[in-house]
Amino acid sequence: MIDRVALAHFLRTRREALQPEDVGLPRGARRRTRGLRREEAAALSHMSVDYYARLERERGPQPSEQMLASIAQGLHLSRAERDHLFRLVGHVPADRGTGGEHISPGLLRVLDRLDDTPAEVVTELGETLRQSRLGVALTGDASLRRGAHRSLGYRWFADPASRAVYDPRDHAFLSRLFAAGLRELVGRRGPQSHAADLADDLRGRSAEFRDLWDRHEVGLRPVETKRFVHPSVGTIEVHCQTLVDPETAHSLLVYTAAPGTESAEKLRLLAVLGPSVPA
Repeated sequence: MIDRVALAHFLRTRREALQPEDVGLPRGARRRTRGLRREEAAALSHMSVDYYARLERERGPQPSEQMLASIAQGLHLSRAERDHLFRLVGHVPADRGTGGEHISPGLLRVLDRLDDTPAEVVTELGETLRQSRLGVALTGDASLRRGAHRSLGYRWFADPASRAVYDPRDHAFLSRLFAAGLRELVGRRGPQSHAADLADDLRGRSAEFRDLWDRHEVGLRPVETKRFVHPSVGTIEVHCQTLVDPETAHSLLVYTAAPGTESAEKLRLLAVLGPSVPA
């Protein structure tokens, strides 16, 4: 049973507690609203202003779990606040395990301040949950991917065309890296896990994956320097810095180019060109 009064009050207080700079938005000289405006909260939650406003006015339909997850992420709720939101609407809170997709407010605050830098938050399966604007321009819009194809390791073997965004010189190592990483994850999460399902699927789809899987290779780690191939500006060499949230097993990946290099100039050009890489 949805508690509309408590839900409306909770959403208003959480929205008003957020400042524009907390979520990477400009404050503007004439702002009078306390906290975020409704239209800003709606945009961050990927829903219409009318839908969000009706919830704050104690009206509208019962939000789905997917809609609640989007609101929780848009309002930068903590995991406890997210669980409370689910209960107010009459849903059972999503599992708090490391396989969840709720990004911690801390990681979101860092990402929101990286608008001029390629960055993304990914799960342990390589599923991109959120990207910076320049991250979308560099590697494509991850929000367009669905199902198992959200996982980079799965996509690598199930759809070889997805490899085009990476320099061919790195393909052989990346194949080994993704296969070894998935084997380690299956070992940690068990034979009934989503990771195990992806591995079973790939063994039936890809001869290359079967060969690598049968080697039982583990312990490989990503190299700090990555080479991306962009259709408009060519190869871009970046350094990848990783910030890990141990509670959720999410990682914030930040890609930077050495100052004064050709790659740094290409990243500046990408900031002007915007997204052009397919998902």
